[in-house]
Amino acid sequence: MLSYRHAFHAGNHADVLKHLVQIQLLSYLNQKDTPYMYIDTHSGAGVYALDGNYASKNAEYETGIARLWDRTDLPLAVADYVNLIKSLNPSGKMRYYPGSPYCAEHILREQDRLRLFELHPADSKLLADNFRKLEAHAAEQGQRTPARGKRVMIDRANGFQGLKALLPPPSRRGIVLIDPPYEDKSDYRSVVDTVKDGLTRFATGVYAVWYPLLNRMESRQMPDRLKKIPSNGWLNVTLTVSTPAPDGFGLHSSGMFIHNPPWTLEPLLREVMPYLVSVLGTDSGAGFTLESGSSEALAKPRRKAE
Repeated sequence: MLSYRHAFHAGNHADVLKHLVQIQLLSYLNQKDTPYMYIDTHSGAGVYALDGNYASKNAEYETGIARLWDRTDLPLAVADYVNLIKSLNPSGKMRYYPGSPYCAEHILREQDRLRLFELHPADSKLLADNFRKLEAHAAEQGQRTPARGKRVMIDRANGFQGLKALLPPPSRRGIVLIDPPYEDKSDYRSVVDTVKDGLTRFATGVYAVWYPLLNRMESRQMPDRLKKIPSNGWLNVTLTVSTPAPDGFGLHSSGMFIHNPPWTLEPLLREVMPYLVSVLGTDSGAGFTLESGSSEALAKPRRKAE
C-alpha cells in the first residue's frame, strides 16, 4: 500500500519521541572515531513544510514540536532535539520539520554513511530532491556536503528487503531505524522478521523500531514479540499524550523499541520522559512507560517505570 504520507503527521508527539531517541543514539555512536552506517528502511520525504497542504490539514505538529518551540526550561536532551529542528528554520519561525534522514545527516560525520530507502514514488523523489538542495546549500556556505553517491545513497525500494544486502556494514558499526507506515497489518510481522534477520546478520548493531500503540492486536503484541529476539539487551519506551478516544481513532500513544541500546539511554529517558508528559500531555490519561531487559530474562525486565 502506497497511500501513506508522513507529511500529514510531521512534528507530532510521536515524531518528538522518535527523533529525540534517534538523536541520542547517533550522538552516542559519534563518541568513537570509527565510522558507522545509518540505515533508514522507510525514510519518507526527508523534510516537511508545516504550512503546506498536508501538514496544515490536521496540524498535528501542534501536539508535538509546537509545544516545545518557545520553552526555556528544556532538559538538555530535549534542547538538543529542538535546536536541531530550529537549525532548519534560521528565520526563527517554525516552518519546516525534518524527518529522520535529515536528523541523521545533521549528526553523522564525514566518515559515516547514510543508506536511505523509500518506496513511495512521490516521497522518494522528494527525498532525493531535498538532499540535492541540502548539498547545494552546504556548498554555497562553504560547508561539507552530504556528498550523495558514496556518503549518502537513496534507493526507491522496500527497506525491509533492501536492508539484508547492507548487513553487516564494513565497519561493523551501525544503526537501523525501522519506521513503516503500519497501514497494512503485515508491517508488524515484517518488523519482527526484519529485526530477527538483522540481528542474525549483524548481532552488534543498534535496531530502533518506532511503532504506534493502537487498538489492534498486532500493535499491542509486537513489543512482546520483539523482546523474545536474542540480543545484548533491549529497551522499550512509550509516550501517551491523552486518553484514547471512545471510538478508538486517533494516535494518542507511540513507542520506540531498541535492541542493543547504549547504556546511557535508559537513565536519560528516565529524566526526560516526565517532562515530555507534562508538556505534551493533554489530560489525565497522559503518561509513559520505560522498561528494559534481555531475551535471557524475558519475564523479569531489569527496571520498569510508569
